[in-house]
Amino acid sequence: MRFTVLASGSAGNAAFIEAGGFGLLLDAGLGPRQLARRMAAIGLSWERVQAVLLTHTHSDHWKERTLAHLGRKRVYLYCHAEHHEILGSYGRAFAKLLNMDLVRPYEAAREWELAPGLCCRPLAVAHDGGATFGFRFEATGDEAPVALGYVADLGSWDARLAEALADVDALALEFNHDVDMECASGRSPQLIARVLGNHGHLSNDQAAALLLEVLRRSRPGRLRHVVQLHLSRECNCAELAVQSAAMVLHHYAPHVTLYTASQYEPGPALVISGCDRHVTVLRNNGMTSAWQRKASKVCQSWLPGWEV
Repeated sequence: MRFTVLASGSAGNAAFIEAGGFGLLLDAGLGPRQLARRMAAIGLSWERVQAVLLTHTHSDHWKERTLAHLGRKRVYLYCHAEHHEILGSYGRAFAKLLNMDLVRPYEAAREWELAPGLCCRPLAVAHDGGATFGFRFEATGDEAPVALGYVADLGSWDARLAEALADVDALALEFNHDVDMECASGRSPQLIARVLGNHGHLSNDQAAALLLEVLRRSRPGRLRHVVQLHLSRECNCAELAVQSAAMVLHHYAPHVTLYTASQYEPGPALVISGCDRHVTVLRNNGMTSAWQRKASKVCQSWLPGWEV
């Protein structure tokens, strides 16, 4: 399996997954020309894309002109039934995809085969974008099966989600904001409440706590790559996000490679293979209970409709 984040942040989100010759865009929050430039930078093109999979309908995850491009290229769009009304309300592109029989459904927790040897399971998450999903991808082939977890927009997590992400080889996870920076940002109280709330976005500490729980539920050595997603431009920085994740990885999984996705350029192409897994033993070297309480704390109620 090959995985690359093309863009991540409130100005547009997209990632590319390929397995067995099947290419998938996970979200399409940039225009078709910008997506083409991002793909070209890593040796790809629209000719490698057979389908687009939508996480939710916030405008940084899809573009009307990109839906129109899917029709011209005859690329399938996978989305949830609750996405249809929003996608159809901004223009004619989605209706044309429906008329061309290029729209395919998915349902929460129901795994299906995207292509021979590539399965996908939608994971419902708490976010104020209506029906919102992360995904678990599993690829089988000549080597051992491999798995990728992708969770980009959510305000809180629970044991069910951690269990669904256990035993993946690569985990792409939102590290949206630093709580202190958010509270001191000068933003409106409504926006701060929305971001910090149960259905907003994960803080660095919340994401690190989820990462820790995924590791605890996984076989030793299984997770090998972590990709940090959706960093806030105003209320986070790569150094703080890395520090939060590295605290967990240093104690529990020092073999894991950590990457921070960018809004402005594609990230590294991760080739996820089952033939070279490390085997290490999880250690508990004094993670403080105070840190864990801070990481899992629910901060405020939320209000929808605000940009991050």
